[in-house]
Amino acid sequence: MADGAQFVVGVDTEPLALLNARVEAERAKDEAWLAKAREVLAGLSKRQAASERREIRRRHATLRAAGKLAGTRDLVMARALRAELKARGLDQEWPEPPRGEVDAPGRRLGVSPRRHGRQIGEGGFPERLAVTVDVELATTVRRAAYWTSAEVYEQLRAWELRWGDGPEAALREAERNGVPGPLALLAAAGRRAAPADALEERERLRALILTTGDLVRAAVDRAGRGADAEVPKAVPDPGPTPLF
Repeated sequence: MADGAQFVVGVDTEPLALLNARVEAERAKDEAWLAKAREVLAGLSKRQAASERREIRRRHATLRAAGKLAGTRDLVMARALRAELKARGLDQEWPEPPRGEVDAPGRRLGVSPRRHGRQIGEGGFPERLAVTVDVELATTVRRAAYWTSAEVYEQLRAWELRWGDGPEAALREAERNGVPGPLALLAAAGRRAAPADALEERERLRALILTTGDLVRAAVDRAGRGADAEVPKAVPDPGPTPLF
């Protein structure tokens, strides 16, 4: 995709399989449309056929841009992302975040494997998904995630300043550095633990965070169950154009 931006996220196996099945169905629909549109080429002169092929390509591109045809995984995901943003009330113009906030490397503050039903040390998602969408859509996704969670991040920063790095942070650091389990637990034991009520508050705040990965995974689920049929930006089908 020209002038596109890529998201690479971890996903579970079943949602990815459902997405792939949806993509195959959409590809078949796309190809069927092209085959039907090309029926008019039979019997035309070379000049007439060339003109009609250009018109078919134009109509095909228009329908793809409108989300009515989605013959690739990127197009299916773009449609699903727009539907997800619309469903959450996030399909709007967002101000630009502070420099470096949306493209900083590493896991953002407060984003833990536990948010996705995993425990520290279990590893991440079993599958990886790379999706390329147009820059405008990617910008909306990134900015929506940032501004939706900006206030929560500030509260988590305040929490970190008060309680510092506890045993969980030591375990994460050991995991990143490949430290064996027993040594990792020993390192974690030396860190001061926050009281139970403070830990509960941190988990409550973490649950409020929205990441770009959350939005992409929600779009995967939406596409897999066929819930992206309502396209946010509908464009009328241009229909056939007379040859002469």
